[in-house]
Formats: sequence, C-alpha cells, structure tokens
Amino acid sequence: MRTFWIWLILLFAIWLCALLQLSPESSMVPWSILGSALFFGAFFISPLLRQKPALLSLNLTLASLLAVFVLWPGKEDNFNPYTLLILSVLAGKAAYRLPPVHASILGLICAVDALAPYAMGYPSLPPAYIGLFAVLLAIGFAVFRNVSQRATAAEARNEALLGEYRKLKRRMASDEELARREERAQVGRDIHDSVGHKLTALMMQLEVFRMQRDADSEDQIIKLKKLAQESLYETRSAVKALKDNEPGGLSAIMRLIRKLEAESVIKVHFSVNHGALSAPLNNDQSIAVYRAVQEALTNIMKHSKSREADVMFEAPGGSVFRFEISNPGVVQGNFREGFGLSSMRERIENLKGRLEILDNRDRFTVRGTIPLIIPSSYEETTG
Repeated sequence: MRTFWIWLILLFAIWLCALLQLSPESSMVPWSILGSALFFGAFFISPLLRQKPALLSLNLTLASLLAVFVLWPGKEDNFNPYTLLILSVLAGKAAYRLPPVHASILGLICAVDALAPYAMGYPSLPPAYIGLFAVLLAIGFAVFRNVSQRATAAEARNEALLGEYRKLKRRMASDEELARREERAQVGRDIHDSVGHKLTALMMQLEVFRMQRDADSEDQIIKLKKLAQESLYETRSAVKALKDNEPGGLSAIMRLIRKLEAESVIKVHFSVNHGALSAPLNNDQSIAVYRAVQEALTNIMKHSKSREADVMFEAPGGSVFRFEISNPGVVQGNFREGFGLSSMRERIENLKGRLEILDNRDRFTVRGTIPLIIPSSYEETTG
C-alpha cells in the first residue's frame, strides 16, 4: 500500500505541472478536467487488478491514452515535456507489477503514444530523443526487475531458513522441557522408592519397639514415630510436586513471553509494578495467571491485525494481584467471548477473582484481579 501512495504522489505532482503548461483560454479545458478525472480513476483501481495481469495491462493502456489526450499539444503550443514523464511512470508501474510480456507490450504502447503528436504533425520532441529515452528507460526497468527478483528470492530463502530455525528452536525447547520432566519424574521415583520406603519401615519398627518397651519410654517413641510420619508426609508432598507438570508462576510466564518473541510471533512489552514479583501466589493462582496470559496472547495472534501486546503485573498493597494484557491493534470482526476466554473467566472466578474483557475502538484489554492469601507466618506475627 505504501508503494501505491508513492506512485500516486509522484504522478499527481507531474500531472499538476503538466496541466500548468496548458493554455487557460483553450476550449479543451473542460475535456482536460474530465480526462484528468478518468485518468486518476483508472490509476486508483489499478491495485484491485494486481492478480489479473491482462486487466491491469488494459487499465494502464487506457490511462496512457487519457494522458496523451489531455496533454495533447495545440498547433501553436510547444510540446508538453511532462507527458513523457507521465508515460514513464505508467511504464515503471507496469515493469513493477506486470509479467515481462505484458510490461513490454505496455512499454511499446507508451512509446507509440509519445510519438503520436510527431506522426500527426503536432509539436513534439525529436523521435530520436524519444527512442533513446525509451531504450534507456527499458534498460533501467530491466535492471530493476532483475534486482527485485533476486531480492525476492533471497527474502524467500531467508524466510525458509528462519522457519527452519524456529522449528529447531521449538524442538530444542521441547526436548529440554521433556528432559526436565523425565529428570523430575526419576528423582520423584528415587525418593519414593528409597526414602519413602525406609521411612515406612522405620515407622513399623518404631511401632514394634513401642509395643515391646515399658511405659517410661513410650512417650519418646511416640514422638519419634510422629516425626517419622511428618517426614513421610513431606516426602510424599515433595514427590507430588515433582510429578506436577502444570506450568505456573511468573517465571513460567517469562519463559512463554521469551519463546513467543524468539519465534518472532509477537512483540511483548512486559512490566512489573508494585511488588508483583514478591506476591505470595499459591500454585493454583500462578497457574491461573499463566493460563490467562497464554490465552490472551493466543487470541491476539489469531484475531488481531497487530503483532504487539502489553503485559503488566502488579500487587498494590499486597492484598490483591492484578494482571493486564492489552493489544494496541483492533480485533478483526465482531468480538465474541469464546470457549478460551470463558474457561479463563471461570478459572479466575473459582479463585474468588474477577476478569474484565474490554473491547474499545483502538485497544483490546484483558484485565484480571486475584485476592492474595496472606501466609500463615505473617498472620501469626501480626496477630
């Protein structure tokens, strides 16, 4: 689209200079205005015909004929030099947008249009000048087309290499995560098979020893048995935590953001305010925040025109944890809350939190608030 506006501004400037060369007393002024309107109308619809070379060639041919008609010199006037520039712009657009055969045909038509006033006895540039100008222009366009095709091919190769690099990076990240999970599972099995079994055996032996000893040492044995039970419980909790593969916490969210940015999928502006890093989130809360960020970023990649997002965390006062994911782009189509956002809302509300989804004209925002559970040690200290 940017290229079209560059062509249009350049063409408009040349056309304005060409009209200033016309005589204001000429009876052809109304026809010149009508021809100018038709010329720019034809040029405006040219982007719609990019996928249809034959129609685009016909459209540019019509524009060249209109240019010659509007800027046709009078018998007493000098040749309008801007006509040659306008035909050159049309030939350049053909070289840029059309296949070689269609571009060559249009170039010949523009050359014939430039020579038409001379052939009909009107003021014109020398045919030799127009011929040399056309040859030099054709050489320049051929070089440009060759360079452009090479650049396009190089860009395609770079995109292919970048795609392979992204796949390799995803595979390495997946393999690394799989290795960590296997290692955690192995550590959990080792703890369960060694420490857990030995603690269970110790408890059984303590129970047998208690039954065989007298009443004086029974209290001490009961304390030892309770200590062994607590150790077994903590061991089982540690094994359960090692087996839990559900991602969570701010560190997991940071890994998600780094992964998305490394794959050049989306650019994330991440900010942490008001003690969010030290907020006492439990496992369920961390998972809920992680899933909310993941779902919001996924929706942005799927439905938004922009590939940019702002992620903000804060814990003002230490009583609530707030997160916000916003997108400066406009969501394509009418917004409807789908299954992902509904699941996110249900997960947040199960934690006594609140989720807001704001769809403004220029910004889409997902905002959540989760009440923090104050640690028991803090309650005991303040109590």
